[in-house]
Amino acid sequence: MLIAITPAWARIVRIDITGRQSPTFDGRVFGRVGAYEKLRGRAYGEIDPNHPQNALITDITLAPRNTKGLVEYAMDIYILKPIALGNGNHKLFLEVNNRGGKLFGGLNNSKGGNDPTTAADAGEGFLMNRGYTLVWNGWDISAAPGNNNLTITVPVAANPDGSPITGPSYEYIVFDNPGAQTYTLAYPAATLDKAGATLTVRDRLTDTPVTVPPGGWEYVNERAIRLLPAGTPFRQSAIYEFTYTAKDPLVAGLGLAATRDFVSFMRYATADDFGNPNPLAGDVRYTFSYTLSQPGRYLNDFQTLGFNADEQGRRVIDGMENWLGGSSGVAVNYRFAQPSRTERNRQNHLYPEAVFPFAYPVLTDPLTGKTAGRLARCQAGNTCPKVFEINSANEYWVKAASLLHTDLWGNDLPDPENVRFFLIAGAQHGTGNATSRGICRQLQNPTNAEPVLRALFVALDEWVTKGIEPPASRVPRRSDGTAVMAVAQPGSPTGMVPPAALGWPDIPGVTYTGTITTRYQLDFGPQFDKGILTNYPPSLAGRPVYPNFVSKVDRDGNEIAGIRLPPVAAPVATTTGWALRREGFGENDGCESAGQYIPFKKTKAERLSVSSSGLIDPRLSLEERYKTHQGYMKAVRQTAQTLARQRLLLDEDVQKYIQEAEASDVLK
Repeated sequence: MLIAITPAWARIVRIDITGRQSPTFDGRVFGRVGAYEKLRGRAYGEIDPNHPQNALITDITLAPRNTKGLVEYAMDIYILKPIALGNGNHKLFLEVNNRGGKLFGGLNNSKGGNDPTTAADAGEGFLMNRGYTLVWNGWDISAAPGNNNLTITVPVAANPDGSPITGPSYEYIVFDNPGAQTYTLAYPAATLDKAGATLTVRDRLTDTPVTVPPGGWEYVNERAIRLLPAGTPFRQSAIYEFTYTAKDPLVAGLGLAATRDFVSFMRYATADDFGNPNPLAGDVRYTFSYTLSQPGRYLNDFQTLGFNADEQGRRVIDGMENWLGGSSGVAVNYRFAQPSRTERNRQNHLYPEAVFPFAYPVLTDPLTGKTAGRLARCQAGNTCPKVFEINSANEYWVKAASLLHTDLWGNDLPDPENVRFFLIAGAQHGTGNATSRGICRQLQNPTNAEPVLRALFVALDEWVTKGIEPPASRVPRRSDGTAVMAVAQPGSPTGMVPPAALGWPDIPGVTYTGTITTRYQLDFGPQFDKGILTNYPPSLAGRPVYPNFVSKVDRDGNEIAGIRLPPVAAPVATTTGWALRREGFGENDGCESAGQYIPFKKTKAERLSVSSSGLIDPRLSLEERYKTHQGYMKAVRQTAQTLARQRLLLDEDVQKYIQEAEASDVLK
């Protein structure tokens, strides 16, 4: 007798396709691949909390279970696929969403937004022309519903007797506007008694926090606070910190299992438990992921915690392109997790985001004695992906990204055989607007990394599918003299980079403080390894520091290490990955994700004119550099063509740089 037994491993048990648009993109045809269709729906999963892999999820044993003893979750899913799957390239492209939002525009050079629908939304169709199937899934408990965001529903953990779990929670509060009057808490307060809560305020990071008296604030309800008297706004750009006892933590780490199980289902399953077909059944031969910022940190944790293997031991993602993830995690697998937070040198520096291990190789932390590495679990099961870790200069200045490729003393590590590291020299966190300074002192940095991201993705695909060796890593190294070490300032979340060591030029009208994030080994309490924060927020006082560094700069202030795109190698300005806040917004504190765009003078005479500060600009003018517009075009062309030979630009993007240089007003 044959008895059908439902497997006990974690999986997607039901997939509901609730919407289909076929064709999408107004019927646009993408070469031989043809038209695409859009599928939207909801996926439902179950996991065994006793399985060793799932046991790593914080509070999983305290989550409610169904009649089979399994823990359930549900998430939004979104699929863009060739209508004729056979015409595609049989490769799945997982774009890990950022706080629920899609990043569709990046590699496609479009503004497709959160629900790409029209022919214009497809942009240049970089991925569709190559035949990839694009998928998204909800994973982030902090993602807000609406606006086509991708959400996930996970259970609330409770004590074995059913009573609410309570514990310390922490809110870092900054409003860069003058009118905010209410702040929403990440978790409900366990009590509205203010005796167990503290609110502090300071104007700048280096100021001593001042406690707001109990009569100066109140709970609006269990999920919000406000200042008193009612109608009092929070001070613009002041730093408020609120500690309180929260209740009802979500089992946020289930998001890791959700992504694992979704990609595994798309890759390996034929149908769900109810007979609903897998829309990609039998098609997927290779899987890739792409991230920008927060989801890059998510995939760092995804790898470290072993979720790139499904419960049958099969590899989930073959190749990962992580853009702007730094060396940090996403703080998703903790009690009272707040994965929407991100640490920079003025924000969120007391959350459990940046904790050992930082690098891929297995290392022993001299500060804690722990041994770990991002590769440890995947090497044991032969499920490691090939990875490109790509970061802007901003991640080195504000997120200690150098720890990705150094040991815990700051010495260079050899590249793991499956990982390459790249710095996009002089870039900020994303692409800034060179006509706006926002809350910063200088114009924002417009250096656009998308052309090199496209070329590197092609190289990653060839590495995974054909075994073609990728471009070599391009990052600052102590061994070649391109790295300059940060100097820690004990007790402060920021340190500094000495201007002389960096090589920073004294530019008229530009303030340089050398502000850089100091990476501390923080004490979150004795249950931290279980994901429970009892010492929260931790203190910086007396805590040891991990060394970190940035790239040295040339005489223009532009970085010498990394991939120097035409705006850096054939520059018209100094572009930096760091910036400072302007007056009224916490002046001279770090300006978080922003960089700077500081244009050169046009002529030698303009450069040599004495500024109001009594300085002349030490950087050569455009006239002195290029002599003519044709000279500038030649410099851009040579730089772009060199990068193409190194497989760091595609030919079509080389032509765009040349066309943009020709259309520019440089020396016209």
